Amino acid sequence: MTVRTAELLMAIMMGAFSIYLMYKSAELSIGWIEDEGPGGGAWPFWLATIMLISCLGILYNWFRKHGPIASSNKIYIEPHVLMDVAAVAAALIVTVGLFSFIGIYGALPLFLVFYLRVLGKHSWRLTIILAVVIPVLIFYFFEITLKIILPKGITEPLFIPLYKMFF
Repeated sequence: MTVRTAELLMAIMMGAFSIYLMYKSAELSIGWIEDEGPGGGAWPFWLATIMLISCLGILYNWFRKHGPIASSNKIYIEPHVLMDVAAVAAALIVTVGLFSFIGIYGALPLFLVFYLRVLGKHSWRLTIILAVVIPVLIFYFFEITLKIILPKGITEPLFIPLYKMFF
């Protein structure tokens, strides 16, 4: 696939998504409500409208072959890069799948080890530090500060002492 083709496909997909967002936003009021302000659908509707106009501008340039991207016949993604993207996508799917079994705080460190050590080839020291620190920060941010309980799966009993300490 060329850069030019990728631009066309993205403009079409984003334009279709814009129309969908406009349609769903219009289920709420998109205008000004007397003594209240903008309706609940106003911001999403008008932002989606701007996005649709931008997509139409991209399509216009694409048909005219105006600009370096609209006229580029370079390969969009090299095969080796596509393999890296596929590996990350697969790892994310597995990670999300593990949320209900071992929880976020078990799946996230596994993903970070894979991403940092296997794909990124970073040192074990950096990998372990980040695989421990990031989930701890996420725990304190979501569970303690925002009071948003994230799925823990079979690791939930390990968090009971922390809940007793903070709640």
